[in-house]
Parts: sequence; structure tokens; C-alpha cells
Amino acid sequence: MIPEESFVPIENRMQSVGLALEELLVTAQKQDYLTVGIYESAKLLNADPDSVVLCVLAADDVEDVALQIHFTLLQCFCCDSGITILRVSGVQRLQQLLDAVDANRNQEEHGDLHCMLVTNPHADHCRLQEVGTYCLESRRLDQWVAELVLQER
Repeated sequence: MIPEESFVPIENRMQSVGLALEELLVTAQKQDYLTVGIYESAKLLNADPDSVVLCVLAADDVEDVALQIHFTLLQCFCCDSGITILRVSGVQRLQQLLDAVDANRNQEEHGDLHCMLVTNPHADHCRLQEVGTYCLESRRLDQWVAELVLQER
């Protein structure tokens, strides 16, 4: 029997997962479970990979070769460590989200949104489950890394 969820049009499913990801990132930032930046993420992955439950790689410019090399290395490490990976477009939307959570932060603190890690393996956040299920379904469709486009608002 095919699950009812399978009949949801892909556009609606991606929009739902996009909203789930946004809520998850905002919650993670508020609870200090979000690591932002490629360098900071690499340090955390090296020190405590078991604490990471989701790796979000964000880039709108796929022409940046250095960024692609970083992404490849991070993706390989995450795959080897069993960490769910999601690649998103919409860095500007991420900037809006994270700036809205903490308007007192310096804008430069969110300058490198290309990699974000959600930590806290004990969290049973329903949005984490929704994003994880989407990533798992993408792998079943032979998509090595799930991709998502965040909608501007």
C-alpha cells in the first residue's frame, strides 16, 4: 500500500519541508543548537560529530569552486558519520530568518551561512523528523544529497 503522503504534489511537499526547515533552524538558534559557518562547522564535526543531527549546506552560487570543494568534503564526512545532509538554495531567506531571531547580533556573525549544523541528538523535534524523512526519501530516489529551494518572503 502506498502511503497517503506519496500523493502530495512535489511542490507542496517541498514547500512543507522548507517551512519545517525554517522552523527547525529558528528553534535551534534560539536554543543555541545551531553552529553557523564552514570553519565553525568543520571544527565541531572534528570535535563532536555524534552531537550533529543535521547538516544544511546553502549556496545560490554553484560556480564558486572553493565552496564546492568545502561542500564535497563536508558531505563525505557527514555521510561517513551518518549525519543527514540537506542542500538548500535561498541564502538570503536564511539571512532573514536568523537575523529576525536575534536582531541584536552583529550582521557579520551570520556572514557565512553556507554551512549550518543542528546539534542536540536528544531533541525529538517534529520538524527535524519531517526534514529527515524528506532527506531519506530523496536518497531512495538516488539523490545523494537532498535539495530544497527556500521561498523568499
